[in-house]
Amino acid sequence: MVADSPSSIKNEVVGGRYRLGEVIGRGGMSSVYCARDEHLGRDVALKLFAPQAPDADELKRQEAEIQLLATLNHPSLVTLFDAGIDTRIPDEPRPFLTMELVEGQDLRSRIRHSAVPLDELAVIGAGIADALAYVHSLGIIHRDVKPGNILLVQIRAGEPLRPKLTDFGIARIADSTRLTTTGTMVGTAAYLSPEQAMGSPLTPATDIYSLGLVLLECIKQTVEYPGSAVESAVARLHRAPEIPADVPPEWADLIRSMTAIEPLERPAAADVEAALRQALVSPVSAPGELAPETTRVLPAMPFRPPSITAETELPAYEADPGKLDLPGGSTPGSRVPAFSRLRRTGKRIWLVVVLGLLGVGAIATALTVSLSAQTATDVVPYPTVTGTLGDHLKELQESVEP
Repeated sequence: MVADSPSSIKNEVVGGRYRLGEVIGRGGMSSVYCARDEHLGRDVALKLFAPQAPDADELKRQEAEIQLLATLNHPSLVTLFDAGIDTRIPDEPRPFLTMELVEGQDLRSRIRHSAVPLDELAVIGAGIADALAYVHSLGIIHRDVKPGNILLVQIRAGEPLRPKLTDFGIARIADSTRLTTTGTMVGTAAYLSPEQAMGSPLTPATDIYSLGLVLLECIKQTVEYPGSAVESAVARLHRAPEIPADVPPEWADLIRSMTAIEPLERPAAADVEAALRQALVSPVSAPGELAPETTRVLPAMPFRPPSITAETELPAYEADPGKLDLPGGSTPGSRVPAFSRLRRTGKRIWLVVVLGLLGVGAIATALTVSLSAQTATDVVPYPTVTGTLGDHLKELQESVEP
């Protein structure tokens, strides 16, 4: 049997490629190791679950789910690189996940240090809500949103810390075991939704409830529903979260709506993200309204074509040659291209030219017909000339006659 102690499992290879290093996290159902991917030569975080019963159908289901999680890609999610089943001990298969190794503290450690200012909280909450909206659109529910699963990363120096949500789907993979194991829900039970506590079917609203408790804990710096798993679960069914009186009304309304007992009364993740993004530009770091604004329909305006007659004088251009105030009810200041007036002037010039050419053609035709008629009917008389010159003129006259 593979023991959970770091000394006995360190330097072992999981999945034929991941050499385990130091333990960087430990929970009731799993341990997280810093591991070396010997195929790609990079460091990763490897989460190794506790041994499970060798149920072929259950292992196939878990493998299909973790393969689905490996396709997720979002800037506010810890990237899942690989997943598989550690079968070094055939009788005790252990699912494992390999994820990007994130440098930074988690939100739980941040809360222990001090309360989170509202402007910083807006950045954290909006990032996590955006990640939830992404996975919810794919039909996946996180089921375990809590401060310990939110990592804070420094992307650029001087900018606020960016959140990354980890352990996506892990509660779903281990649900059947962890719900029946004594003492394994103490850390997670404080953020369970009422439907989780009652064993009802889950929806994306489950994650919204848990995120609401996380936001409230960041403000109060205390867990809202402490105690054992049973005490924490019962408490949320009997009282709503207590929001301090000095919390701005916009934040109080948002958290109150996110932690409603009825799942259908909670906002969607995309609405929470939009409200918190509004807080980032608000002078008092207050979230926006959750209710979407209705689309406004502008009234239809009757179209009045401009009436321009031959007597209408076009207005002169002002300093801006692209502006022209048209008569007849058009909107003042509407822009008319500068070349349109030149085009109208050009049309008039071409009309005059064409008419002129037609007139010249008609005159030429008339002259041609007139000359032809004159040649056919009129004979020019010559004076009578005698002698040799007269004989030559007579021959010339006869030679040109048809």
